[in-house]
Amino acid sequence: METKIVKIGNKVIGGGNPILIQSMTNTKTENVADTVAQINALTDLGCDIIRCAVPTMEAARALKEIKKQISIPLVADIHFDYKLAIAAIENGADKIRINPGNIGSAERVKAVVDVAKERNIPIRVGVNSGSLEKDLVEKYHGVTAEGLVESALDKVKLIEDMGYDNLVISIKSSDVMMCVKAHELISDKTNHPLHVGITEAGTIISGNIKSAIGLGLILSQGIGDTIRVSLTGSPLEEIKSAKLILRTLGLRKGGIEVVSCPTCGRTQIDLIGLANQVETMVSGYDLDIKVAVMGCVVNGPGEAKEADLGVAGGIGEGLIIKHGEVFKKVPESELLGALKYELDHWGE
Repeated sequence: METKIVKIGNKVIGGGNPILIQSMTNTKTENVADTVAQINALTDLGCDIIRCAVPTMEAARALKEIKKQISIPLVADIHFDYKLAIAAIENGADKIRINPGNIGSAERVKAVVDVAKERNIPIRVGVNSGSLEKDLVEKYHGVTAEGLVESALDKVKLIEDMGYDNLVISIKSSDVMMCVKAHELISDKTNHPLHVGITEAGTIISGNIKSAIGLGLILSQGIGDTIRVSLTGSPLEEIKSAKLILRTLGLRKGGIEVVSCPTCGRTQIDLIGLANQVETMVSGYDLDIKVAVMGCVVNGPGEAKEADLGVAGGIGEGLIIKHGEVFKKVPESELLGALKYELDHWGE
C-alpha cells in the first residue's frame, strides 16, 4: 500500500518519495552551540531530518535558536510531559515525536494534538517493544509483533478521532525479526508513512549488523519511508551506515562505494590501514563511483578493473588503476595521496 505524503519542514516523506535518513543528537539540547555544530556536521554527511531530545522547558525554548542556525527539519522528542510537546511546537519544531501511552490522559494528548493541528505539524506516533501496555502483553502472552501493531494502531486511532491525521508511525523493537514481522503486518493496515529502525540495536558492530539485516528485510519489501540506524556511538556513524544500507539495496545513488579485499598471506602492504583511510577520505566526496582497495597483485588488478578507480598493492608500492587500466605505479607511502588526487580531478 502506498503511503500518503507528509511534509516535515522543507522535506517530504511517503508517497513513493526517496527514503530519508534521520538521526538524533546526543548533545544537551539546552546547549545551542554544541547542538547546532553536531546537526550541521550530520547535515554535511547526508542527514535529512534531525531529532533532538526535549526533556526540559529550557530544551524546548532552545529549539527556537537552534532552528535559526540549521538547514534540515527538526523533530522534537517528547516523553511524559505534554507541556513540553506544546512548547516545542511553539518554538518551531517541524514535527514532534510522542508516545501517547506515556503522555498521560486523553485530554493531555488532545491538548498536544490541537496545537499541532493549528500549525499543521506532523506527529510521529512512536511505540517501542520496551513500553508495550500490560493488557496487550497479557493478551498476546508476551511482547509480540501483533501486540506492537495493535498498540500503534490504537494510538493512531486515538489521534485520528481527535480530528487529526498528519501522522507518521514508528514501531520499534530491539528484536530484529519481531520488528520485521511488525512492519509486514502494519503495512497492510495503514497508509501513514512509516519511520523504520531497529531500536537499541547496540554498539557500532552489533548495531550495524542488526540494523542492516532488519532494515534490509523491511525496505526490500517496499515498506518504509524514513529510516534511522540506532547506534551506541557517534550519530555521524548512523548516517554513514544508513547511506550504505540504502545504497546497497539500490534505493539511493551517490557517494563513493569502497570495496576492499579481506587480506591474506600474499598482502605486502598495510591494506587494513589503507582501506580505513580510504573509506574515511571518500566520505567527503559526492561522486557516484566505486573505488577498489586490493592487497596483492593476484586478484588486485582484476578486481580493481571492475571498479572506476582502484589501488592494488605490491611489495612496498602499489598500482593505481583507472577505468580498468593500470595508470601508474607509486610507492606505498604515496598511494593515499595519489588516490585523493584522482578523486579531486575526477571527470576532468
